Amino acid sequence: MSTRNLDGLFAPSVIALIGASARPGSVGNVLAANLLEGGFGGELLFANIDGAPVLGHACSPSVAALPSVPDLAIVATPAPTVPGVIAELGARGCRAAVVISAGFEGDDPASVGRRQALLNAARPHLLRIVGPNCLGILSPATGVNASFASAMPPPGGIALVAQSGAVAAAALDWAPAHGLGFSRVVTLGDSLDVDMGDLLDFLAQDPATEAILLYIEGIADAAKFMRAGRLAAAAKPVLVLKGGRGAAGAKAAFSHTRALAGADAVYAAAFRRAGLLQVEGLDDLLDSALALSRAPRAAPKSLTLLTNGGGAGVLAADALERAGGRLSVLSPETQATLRGQLAASAAVGNPVDILGDATPALYAASLSTLLGAPEVDAVLVLNCPTAVTDSGAAADAVIAAVETMPGSRKPLLAGWLGETSVAEGRRKLNAAAIPAFASPEAAVRAFTRLASAHELRARLRETPDASGEVDDSISARSVIAAALADGRSALEPLEVQAVLKAYGVPVLETQVADTPAASGAIAAGFGGRVALKVVSRDISHKSDVGGVRLGLEGHEAVEQAAQAMHERLRVSHPKARLEGFLVQPMIARPRAQEVLAGLVRDPTFGPVVVVGEGGVAVEVRADRALALAPLDLTQARDLIGRTRISRLLAGYRDRPPADLDAVARVLRALGRLAIDVPQVAELDLNPLLCDDSGVLALDARISVEPR
Repeated sequence: MSTRNLDGLFAPSVIALIGASARPGSVGNVLAANLLEGGFGGELLFANIDGAPVLGHACSPSVAALPSVPDLAIVATPAPTVPGVIAELGARGCRAAVVISAGFEGDDPASVGRRQALLNAARPHLLRIVGPNCLGILSPATGVNASFASAMPPPGGIALVAQSGAVAAAALDWAPAHGLGFSRVVTLGDSLDVDMGDLLDFLAQDPATEAILLYIEGIADAAKFMRAGRLAAAAKPVLVLKGGRGAAGAKAAFSHTRALAGADAVYAAAFRRAGLLQVEGLDDLLDSALALSRAPRAAPKSLTLLTNGGGAGVLAADALERAGGRLSVLSPETQATLRGQLAASAAVGNPVDILGDATPALYAASLSTLLGAPEVDAVLVLNCPTAVTDSGAAADAVIAAVETMPGSRKPLLAGWLGETSVAEGRRKLNAAAIPAFASPEAAVRAFTRLASAHELRARLRETPDASGEVDDSISARSVIAAALADGRSALEPLEVQAVLKAYGVPVLETQVADTPAASGAIAAGFGGRVALKVVSRDISHKSDVGGVRLGLEGHEAVEQAAQAMHERLRVSHPKARLEGFLVQPMIARPRAQEVLAGLVRDPTFGPVVVVGEGGVAVEVRADRALALAPLDLTQARDLIGRTRISRLLAGYRDRPPADLDAVARVLRALGRLAIDVPQVAELDLNPLLCDDSGVLALDARISVEPR
């Protein structure tokens, strides 16, 4: 990552607009107007091909004719001319350029050539490029509006970096009415040079920025992004909205793990590992930003509700429970103080219901009591409009109560519910730096984002648990090298068993037979009931095609079942290579849960470990959690806890809790295998039996590829 010359973007002394236009409504004209009206205190230069003034501002006919050397240039000329303009700017000593021009984004030879020409023009001079094909950049505190956005937002502590000019424009339009201010706004366009990783690295160290918002559609350099993301998230809250989350098809997946590990799920795992808090939509992003802008360092563990309507309090409490949050428990002393302030019929638990006719004075008194209570971490104050009260006056009372407690740093959020009667109250609250929302659900969601952002930052500071890591990677590499040398992309059952044992994964004893008769002989040697499975590199999911028989007992039964399976598959899958039969003893663990554990390699982020409910219906149930490899035991336990099957593994009725540490050790082993042996492309353990006695892999497959 590199922040070289990025200060030229946000704190320039001289700005030049190349391509200024006098034609009303043109991009060059809007850029000129925004630069002139933004309040920039430095020198502002315009250039266009004819040198005619624009909006009363003098223009130079060329870059060479500019009277001063610009720190920052805004380029809005036709695409074929841009490389030449950049070369001239670099020669003059310009440090950074924002290329607004489109025409570089195609895959046609002309567009590819223009992109390379643009980079070639900039690199000799270390000139940094934002764009091309972007909305521009804004730095409200320094009066820099180098964009064609509709207006300059108010200054504040929130930075926004977006891979979409449309998303940024919507956020900028929303911000003033809600009192949200920005430190920096950058639209990346095609990210030919400056990318998300560069800006995260810069903003992590930017004293003007207290929290960072990202809109991401894709990441080209995952390693750079992850490093920068972790650094930024350790310093301040980082929220991310991911666009393009549609599920990709997985019809030809080798493993259940691959089918479950779609691109969106992998991005979510990457964000979590980097400490970035993913939100679910633009309204979520902006509401969360509003809360963070008021309390960027808050770490609330519980929420107290103050309302003039019982139903509003119930809805807020329901939303908090669904989100995994909790209500604070008010002390007897706090409740006694509230009883002395409120009517006898008011509720002084949590929610605190001060009734529908609550006066502004009651709002102020009860809010002051709650903000002063040591057991209260944060307060959400709600107002429902009635004919006997004034929502605007209630907002004034809340503002006044906060002003009388200047030392209180507890997060305070407001929910003024409705529209016509409460709009002015919301406006007042937002203007007073109290984030105000139109519904209890939106307010609670913003509160939970505060808590989650702090939790993610705290996890980044945890020391990795590296205890008990003993592997035989040499043996695993040897097995896989032999398979690749043989031209195979999937390991044979005994090879799979050897690799898993090398990494300490408990695996069921397995033997392979070439013929039905040999299958019967192996079964007789095991004694008791056995499982019979076809061996074929052309059939990944054996149970789907009748290639699995369970509970067989005795030489004759197994031999007959193997013969019938062979004949049936010869008819149903005539092109499949039927290479033999796998025989395993049946395991009697009736209280065990079937778990899926596996790994895949994502083309962007690399190896990913997956865990969830196993069995034949794994894709239908779609219970899975993902994490980037490698994992320590703490991260592995957290991964298990994010699955639905974890509730069954915790024990219920007559079933004791399963050995979750044993599952965690398997997940950690898979992560290490993925790092140690990059030739492992996919791995599937399904089912991995898990109960109070430990874990055992009953079936496994591994695909490999040269790397």
